[in-house]
Amino acid sequence: MARFSTLFLALLIASPALYATFVTHQLDLETGLLRLLIAVPVAAVMLAVFRLVTRDYGKPDVKQKEPAPEPGADEEPLRAEAVAGDPFPQRRAEDAP
Repeated sequence: MARFSTLFLALLIASPALYATFVTHQLDLETGLLRLLIAVPVAAVMLAVFRLVTRDYGKPDVKQKEPAPEPGADEEPLRAEAVAGDPFPQRRAEDAP
């Protein structure tokens, strides 16, 4: 909870209250610091959710296990060819009846 990013986000969230406390003197010292204290756990929860959502991004995909090879799989696969006679004659537009 005391990470730099958490404290920075808490300062960012509480910056209007801190400005009103220390610069314009519109808030009491206790009120401004209490708002900063409330902002720290709120920032920690926000960043924890963000880290939870983005924890798997950038990691390589886990490959699935390949099935065990079947017996005789080390042999060369069979190859077949389709043998046909002469191809169909092509029709041209001028040959049409």
